[in-house]
Amino acid sequence: MAKIHPTAIVDSKAELADDVEIGPWTWIGPQVRLGPGCRIGQRVLIDGDTHLGKDCQIANGAVIGTEPQDLKYGGEPTRVRIGDQVTIREFATINRATGEGRATVIGNNVFLMAYSHVAHNCELEDEVIMANVATLAGHIHIGTGAIIGGLVAIHQFIRVGRLSIIGGGSGVRQDVLPFTMATGYPCRPYGLNRVGLRRRDFSAQRIRDLRQAYRILYRSGLSVEEATRQLKKELAESEDVQYLVRFVEGTSRRGFIR
Repeated sequence: MAKIHPTAIVDSKAELADDVEIGPWTWIGPQVRLGPGCRIGQRVLIDGDTHLGKDCQIANGAVIGTEPQDLKYGGEPTRVRIGDQVTIREFATINRATGEGRATVIGNNVFLMAYSHVAHNCELEDEVIMANVATLAGHIHIGTGAIIGGLVAIHQFIRVGRLSIIGGGSGVRQDVLPFTMATGYPCRPYGLNRVGLRRRDFSAQRIRDLRQAYRILYRSGLSVEEATRQLKKELAESEDVQYLVRFVEGTSRRGFIR
C-alpha cells in the first residue's frame, strides 16, 4: 500500500503504485498517475492529466500539472508527461500544454532545481539540468544533457541543443547550438563545451572535429548556407558534426545565436 500522510489529500481516482510515498499537506488530483518508487514531499500540488514515471523525487512546494499561463488556453484537455528518475526541487513549477491533446514533456534523469519553471508545450530530453530560478517560456525544446544555469530566461520557441551549457543570468533569444557554451544578455556563443564533452567520453578526435565545425560556422565569414555546405563536404565522416548541421538546417523560429 502507498504510504500517504494523514493530512495529504489524494483523489480516489488517482493511480498510485504500491510503494509511493506522499508527504503532509500535499494534494494529488484525480487524473494523476504516480509510478513505482515516487517520493512526493510536503505541500506539493500535482494536478491535471499528469503522469510521473518511476523513482521520481518531488520536493516541498513544487507545483506540477496546473493550467498553462497562456492567454490562448481555452480549457481544452492537455497533459504533463514526466519520465523516470526525475528530481524536482523546492517550489519548481511545470505547466500543462496548450492545444487539445498536447503535452509538456520531461524526459528521464532530469534535474530541476529550486524555483525553476517549465512552461506549456516545452520538451526536455533526458539528463537535462536546470539550475535555480531558470525559466522556460512556452514551446521550448531542450536537448539531451543540456545544462541551463541559474537565473537564465529563455524566450518562447527556442531550441537548445544537446550537451550545450548556458551560463547563469543569461537571456536567450535565439537557438543555442549543440555542444557549445553560451552566456550573456543577450546570449552569445563562447566556444565548445569541451569540459562537458570530455565528461561524456568524447574522444580527442571528436572534439577536434567539432572545434573545426565551430570555426567554420562562427569564424570563417561564410554565410550559414555556405558554412553548412562546407561542413557536409569536409567533415562528412563525423556523426557529431552532421548532427550539428541537421540542427542548423532544422526548423527554427528565431535563428541561432551568432
